[in-house]
Amino acid sequence: MHPRDQTIFALSSGRAPSAIAVVRVSGTQAGLALTTLAGRLPAPRQASRRLLRDGSGQPIDDAVVLWFPGPGSATGEDIAEFHVHGGRAVLSAVLAAISFIPNTRAAEPGEFTRRAFENGKLDLTEAEGLDDLIHADTDRQRRQALRQLQGLLGDRARDWRERIIAASALIEAGIDFSDEGDVPAELRAPAVKAIEALHNEIVKVLVAQGHSERLRDGLVVAIAGEPNVGKSTLMNQLARREVAIVSPHAGTTRDVIEVQLDLDGYPVTVIDTAGIRETDDPVEQEGVRRARARAEDADLVLWLVEGGSAVDPDGRSSLWTSGDGGDRSGSSVWIVRNKIDLAGPGGAGPAGEFGISASRGDGIPELVDALVAFAASFFGTTEGALVTRTRQRDLLRQAADSLRRSLDLVEEGEELAAEELRAAAYALGRLLGRVDVEDVLGAIFQKFCIGK
Repeated sequence: MHPRDQTIFALSSGRAPSAIAVVRVSGTQAGLALTTLAGRLPAPRQASRRLLRDGSGQPIDDAVVLWFPGPGSATGEDIAEFHVHGGRAVLSAVLAAISFIPNTRAAEPGEFTRRAFENGKLDLTEAEGLDDLIHADTDRQRRQALRQLQGLLGDRARDWRERIIAASALIEAGIDFSDEGDVPAELRAPAVKAIEALHNEIVKVLVAQGHSERLRDGLVVAIAGEPNVGKSTLMNQLARREVAIVSPHAGTTRDVIEVQLDLDGYPVTVIDTAGIRETDDPVEQEGVRRARARAEDADLVLWLVEGGSAVDPDGRSSLWTSGDGGDRSGSSVWIVRNKIDLAGPGGAGPAGEFGISASRGDGIPELVDALVAFAASFFGTTEGALVTRTRQRDLLRQAADSLRRSLDLVEEGEELAAEELRAAAYALGRLLGRVDVEDVLGAIFQKFCIGK
């Protein structure tokens, strides 16, 4: 029997021990699993209390069971659920009893969701939204993922695809009636109008989204500067706990330290790096190399200096100059003047720079507010954002490009324009996961947890 035809089972709740654990079974043998352990099938979609027994008739647990006959279930297949006490011994006994049923096996990561996708219960954008919802750490991530799960992008993409197919039908009808004089022109005009509207809608979505797909991964902020200027102290202030060692000795931080923050719903990864300086210590040299690399890849660098120190007018060239002399100016860089409590009057520096005291907390709220504003500008409009993944953005861009080319070609020949319309519809089909997506399914579903 093919693995996709086998009945699958898994623990779908949190790791044991727990108060309650949910074991799901999906496939043709789900009903047999339920009758084997619980005695008989309960009424569909109604919770029923049963004493579960193993294959030899020995009691396992006093549990609640549910029965969801397909296709009216989450996966489109028959589903049985066992809500048992979450002890390890109970779970082990339940899973062992199910495994003895013919043609059943343990589920792979994301296999329940993949079967739901394959049975038409959700499209690929909704499956991606479910994955994002599972891994959401902040409220904005949660809201964005939930909108995807509810079909925000999928519904729009289906509508766009249907309209493209309708426009393509008009264009191809013009080809079929090319010998009828004015018939092609009559069909071409409404098709061109529809294609222009579609192209403008998709381009508007792409332009308006900003970096909305980056909300999944979050903003990366690197704290950099010379040794002993207070980088680790600032890191601890932002994290509101001691995550980095603070020492008066230069070179204490030699590796990259990361902490995940939730700033007004925006996910932000703050990186504390080694002090950047010339050194003969090979371990510290490696720390400096990693600091430069992480600062280069960061979306924002907080370049920390002491309150009264001069700043390189060429834009912190010491930060971006590596051993090969390459340019490292890709990230936004803010000057943050630390120890303003020791620098005396005017120690905070010129306007546009931030003055703080990392040890006392002076200026930290203002810096955090600025980080939130930067994140809001960076991510763009996340409320109502359609694009949440690079894959989605790329396919929408392909569809928009094909629509534009079809407009350019429609006067030259309907055949070429029709081919570009087919390419646009194909790109949206890939977006929804309905055509030629086998290469991306494994990459998406293997990231799900087992039991989902």
